[in-house]
Amino acid sequence: MNQRRKIVVIGASNVGSAVANKIADFQLATEVALIDINEDKAWGEAKDSSHATSCIYSTNIKFHLGDYDDCKDANIIVITAGPSIRPGETPDRLKLAGTNVKIMSSVFSEIVKRTKEAMIIMITNPLDVATYAVSTMFDYPRHLILGTGTLLETYRFRRILADRYQVDPKTIHGYVLGEHGNAAFVAWSTTGCAGFSIDLLDEYFHHTEKLSKAGVEKELVQVAYDVINRKGFTNTGVAMAACRYIKAVLYDEHTILPCSAVMEGEYGIKNVALSIPRMVCADGVVRSFEIHLSDDELEKMHKAAQSVRHALDGAGVK
Repeated sequence: MNQRRKIVVIGASNVGSAVANKIADFQLATEVALIDINEDKAWGEAKDSSHATSCIYSTNIKFHLGDYDDCKDANIIVITAGPSIRPGETPDRLKLAGTNVKIMSSVFSEIVKRTKEAMIIMITNPLDVATYAVSTMFDYPRHLILGTGTLLETYRFRRILADRYQVDPKTIHGYVLGEHGNAAFVAWSTTGCAGFSIDLLDEYFHHTEKLSKAGVEKELVQVAYDVINRKGFTNTGVAMAACRYIKAVLYDEHTILPCSAVMEGEYGIKNVALSIPRMVCADGVVRSFEIHLSDDELEKMHKAAQSVRHALDGAGVK
């Protein structure tokens, strides 16, 4: 039985290299090709990762410098190419829209010449703009395109609550939805801990100071920029998010995760990509769930749509 699993990572800078190494950590591929306009950087990252496969705990993954012809037989293509927000810059990913839409157009033009069968996982920011652009500008099956979206914010949110209550973050359930960026919002109506209601956690964990939901949401958005300003970039969390989707596809999990894709009328929204809960398996994104949200959350969803649409308009994407 052929168990060959080839993943192409386009963009070998901080995020792309982290994705490649997480793929190795979780043994998700038999071959990883790294593509970057800076071929020396891609070669170096591939060679460095390949050296680690000599460890007895590692899988003998073939890491190598790639080119777009590697997309022909790839199972999954992860796109991280394009600039990101840097320390000290305006804290808004949407500022990158014009530049990165052009880069995505160039990258995707090369991909569609070679395949329309690989699963595409978008990471390039502004994530929702980039995901919508490639989904609508090219004749590529939409169910095979997803953006990492608010899964990263969801991970951050769970960590924030887990630190407050001193529990394993994997026992925190609930979603951050909407835009990957400043218009992300916590769907508090979906949130709990190990089956406990969010509104009863302070009682159960003997907290005298009531949970500030507004404070959590503020920290959720700000913490990304805090990491960027102190570390210089973010890459580990989003690499983990990307590998979560990769695993869902490779193992045909039919798992439900927040991810970005083109909205098809959910919540009355079209002509943008946003994150809502979606089912992911070997066939790609096979279902979207219009889960019940409070009136306040619905308003925030529509504000996220307006935010992304404004950036799309500014980038000239219809």
